[in-house]
Amino acid sequence: MPTSFDDLPHEEQLLRLQNLAGAALVQYDLPEGATAEMINLSENATYRVDASDGGKWALRVHREGYHSKTAIASELNWAGALRDSGAVITPTAIPGKDGEIIQSVAHPDLPNPRHVVLFEWESGAEPDEEQDDLRAPFEVLGELTAHMHLQVRDWQRPDWFERLTWDFETSLGDKPHWGRWRDGMGLTPEITDLFAKTVALIGRRLEAFGKSPKRFDLIHCDMRLANLLIDGEVTKVIDFDDCGFSWLMYDCATTVSFFEHKPEVPDLLASWVRGYRKVIDLPDEDVHEIQTFVMLRRLLLVAWIGSHSETDLAQSMGVQYTRETVGLCEKYLADYG
Repeated sequence: MPTSFDDLPHEEQLLRLQNLAGAALVQYDLPEGATAEMINLSENATYRVDASDGGKWALRVHREGYHSKTAIASELNWAGALRDSGAVITPTAIPGKDGEIIQSVAHPDLPNPRHVVLFEWESGAEPDEEQDDLRAPFEVLGELTAHMHLQVRDWQRPDWFERLTWDFETSLGDKPHWGRWRDGMGLTPEITDLFAKTVALIGRRLEAFGKSPKRFDLIHCDMRLANLLIDGEVTKVIDFDDCGFSWLMYDCATTVSFFEHKPEVPDLLASWVRGYRKVIDLPDEDVHEIQTFVMLRRLLLVAWIGSHSETDLAQSMGVQYTRETVGLCEKYLADYG
């Protein structure tokens, strides 16, 4: 019998996480009989909690060893500061019966306790990524992102604030947070050589671009349409789990995650820039480098898929995603090399 959670079959992992999520509910002041149903599994497991009176909440069970308790508290602190400042609307975390926002939950099925956070359920729906014209939603994305970047400029972070840094070394270099791009699915010697040349060019361009405070700061790091909720005339931003220190234009690149190779992407990125410029001036030099960040993100996701092969998203993308990256690399080398 495997002793490590990571060595367990995927279905067994899901069952054990479900059991822990159920155990976590008793640590909150929730109606009796509330139930938890998984709605997403990525770095963390996220559950919708339902009560018989119609009440809803979102429960997040954190992956073991990924973020420290201080890092989780930092994420929640920034999301709260954004909400309080009026920059964007973000989900509100709910304390447990002991008054603590971050709960530690143990269960016999798991070797170690997990950090757990309960959020108020935010009404609204994700923008439909299958609609014919996404330019308007992308303009909204750009505008929201600029408001978040503007808030960070003036916000005094707590001394204890701790979040991951997403730079070249921790994405495609020697200290990758999400695994090595060389371990992506479906790599051949030819594709590996092409990717290596692309990675080297990305590294050179980012070194020249630099990390001045106007270009590198605290950002969301996953500003996809999937992390927006449209509620009438209001747009909300969710899922700050990846937030950390990176280039501001990396937020732009994340908007086209998993479909960077689609022909409509240049128009969508231009719409994002238009929205952003409604709030903050954006130099042409920064706009010109967006494609470097798109490539950084694309190859980072190749690494993520390779190291998260158990997730539905990774399985649905798999080898095909790697193959569709080839043309992007060839064009990037031709245009920027």
